Amino acid sequence: MIKTDAVIIGAGPAGLFAVHQLGVNGLSTEVIDNLDKAGGQCIELYPDKPIYDIPAIPECNGEELTKNLLEQIKPFKPKFHFNERVQELKEDKGIWVVKTNKGNSFTTPNVIIAGGVGSFEPRKLPLKELEKFEERNVFYSISNKEKFKNKKIAIFGGGDSALDWALELSKDSKITLIHRRNEFRGSPRTLHELEKLKKEGKISIKTSFQIKSINEGEKLNSIILENDEGKKESVEVDTILAFFGLIMKLGPIAEWGLNIDKKAIPVNTENFETNKKGIFAVGDICTYPGKLRLILSGFHEAALASVACFKRARPNEKYKFQFTTSSKEIQERLGVSKKKKND
Repeated sequence: MIKTDAVIIGAGPAGLFAVHQLGVNGLSTEVIDNLDKAGGQCIELYPDKPIYDIPAIPECNGEELTKNLLEQIKPFKPKFHFNERVQELKEDKGIWVVKTNKGNSFTTPNVIIAGGVGSFEPRKLPLKELEKFEERNVFYSISNKEKFKNKKIAIFGGGDSALDWALELSKDSKITLIHRRNEFRGSPRTLHELEKLKKEGKISIKTSFQIKSINEGEKLNSIILENDEGKKESVEVDTILAFFGLIMKLGPIAEWGLNIDKKAIPVNTENFETNKKGIFAVGDICTYPGKLRLILSGFHEAALASVACFKRARPNEKYKFQFTTSSKEIQERLGVSKKKKND
């Protein structure tokens, strides 16, 4: 059981800034996200697209914003739990018990839901028989490419992720790239490299094909493909990777007894608490009159929620508002004093 002052669900911009505000107030945090890295929508949907409405930053992209937020919270040493999803949230005498799909359990007086518009989940292959092979032979993301060496891999998809991983993994494995359409969506350079490897026999490409079935048994040995004309082909594989993009779902949040309004969580704008004491919602997941779905709004919401979290985590201490520009206590937490001495 992991004990902490606050559990943050979601590692997007609002969740990351919540780490900062909680850290400034001297609170510890654990961050849970079902994606494999921090950044949320910024990284998954528009890592390279320009953002023009962050105060004092005329222009940045999602990747740059995430990098800066992570740098900003380094002094607080937050603990991240990626590729994990909160499955259960229960109250026990004023303390929340948070359990994830990976078996981790947390106890905390505060939970901040910063889940964007819900949890991102991969679009999966339309074969129920594949479920038993997930995380063993069937994958929808890659966190450690070393696991995919010396394999016979079928990669499904026609976008950048599928193409890039096909090129990368072909260095050490036998790759069959499968796409339901005739054309791939990739940069000219990537497509040229793909065609080159195809001619060299290092990658097999099958277009206008979709998966139809798999062999029965405990191990994954081969799959059956079918094209638009009904032609079937068998491909020998021991690993499947599918990159069909992401879908957004409210997920288990809908089962936690929170008020839900049009897939968003209503909050009290004094502290962004939900209808459950000690559970707060910030960022795109929360709603209230006049709500604007802007990143800067999420920062404001996280700041106010962190004050309420302090009062719950430190009920015997009086909250003292301090400016980062003048508070020695906050500057010590930020490591500013050490930097000045070293300089």
